[in-house]
Amino acid sequence: MAKSKTVYVCDECGAEHPKWVGRCGSCGAWETVKAFKHNPVRANPIGPPAELKPLDQITRNSDSRIQTTQSEFDAVVGGGVVRGSIILFGGQPGIGKSTLLLQLSGLMAEAGHKILYFSGEESGEQLAMRADRLGVKSDRLMFANESIVESITRSINEHKPALVIVDSIQTAYSEAGENLPGSITQVRESAAQLLRVAKETNVCIVLVGHITKDGYLAGPKMLEHLVDTVLYLEGDRQSQVRLLRAAKNRFGSTNELGVYEMMREGLIPVENPAKLFLSQRHSEVSGTVVVTSQEGSRTFFLEVQALVAGASYGNPQRNVTGFDLRRLQMLLAVLERRAGFQLGTQDVFINVVSGLKIAEPAADLGVAIAIISSLKNRVVDAGALIIGEIGLGGEVRNVGQIRQRVEEAKKLGFNEVILPHGDHKDLKDLGLKITPVRSVSEAVDIVF
Repeated sequence: MAKSKTVYVCDECGAEHPKWVGRCGSCGAWETVKAFKHNPVRANPIGPPAELKPLDQITRNSDSRIQTTQSEFDAVVGGGVVRGSIILFGGQPGIGKSTLLLQLSGLMAEAGHKILYFSGEESGEQLAMRADRLGVKSDRLMFANESIVESITRSINEHKPALVIVDSIQTAYSEAGENLPGSITQVRESAAQLLRVAKETNVCIVLVGHITKDGYLAGPKMLEHLVDTVLYLEGDRQSQVRLLRAAKNRFGSTNELGVYEMMREGLIPVENPAKLFLSQRHSEVSGTVVVTSQEGSRTFFLEVQALVAGASYGNPQRNVTGFDLRRLQMLLAVLERRAGFQLGTQDVFINVVSGLKIAEPAADLGVAIAIISSLKNRVVDAGALIIGEIGLGGEVRNVGQIRQRVEEAKKLGFNEVILPHGDHKDLKDLGLKITPVRSVSEAVDIVF
């Protein structure tokens, strides 16, 4: 029989080391390398061969998805949760993970599905108080203050629910393990057991995961590879807006984005994000422009604010909120080199109002116009929408899904759209003033 050996694993990143070290060589974290007992598998395992079936003979279940009846969540996961899948749901402490999951549990229970909610962090009384505040009442939603994985799996086999929530995976532990809850070994073993029972019983299991100070899910990276879907609930805790996005989804797109607003009644889906994001816009102030951001099938209209001021303390500052800093530095270089605006001695601040982060280049032209607007102290027309990617030569490049963006702009009352020259074709039937531009300089001349 093979003897067990000691392995040294980092709690932060899961990297293995030949011996104990004070600082992990992979992630650089201090005092995170722990010793674990490893039992190697036998060289010649004894057991029957796996039962193989031809792919075309495997039965397909057309009713494999369960809709939560909450449109934002269903859209992000691809049309509803999939039976037999396992979802890792992460977010910062206090962002609203447990609140959203309890709301979803209540909706599914009202639709006739049995839900099991296991919490290792909250008591039944605490959860009941939150349920009363959220208006969640159903005898099909069952709760247990349980962290032992073996007890959770036995309950799943006995009750055969539609959905199981484990809050959180860091508090769950297996009685067979020797380490403390939250350790690498316990998290890995607990997730593996829950994955096994999810596939065997065809039950969807949601694992709540904690977030590290760097914004990543705590625990081994293997946990993200193990699950079918990874969801993040994002947002500034000082703001009411919460964003739900999928970082991984084996059963749907990862481009969809759900928008919620934190209210006393819980997290309320926002059907018209543009109304929320543009509700407090001061259009008579220089340096403010409306741009678009495409997230999957949805078009978001966001206000970008720019402030340009003379640098008084040595090196000019470049500060951004919701925009990529390197992208801003590139735009400033293009504006100076290709359009003749001297910005090397100016402080530049960019703020995307709403808490949403712009990741696509379609907002380049809008950000550049906002910077020039602040520099010249000239106000941009409130009814103008600016779309376009900027190249290093100062040219304005085409962007994707331009017709959908313009159609949504018309619904919101915009009267003019400034966009790349190649994208202006076949848009005259929409009844908006379409102004095509070829370069940044041309766009600046038209706007100002």
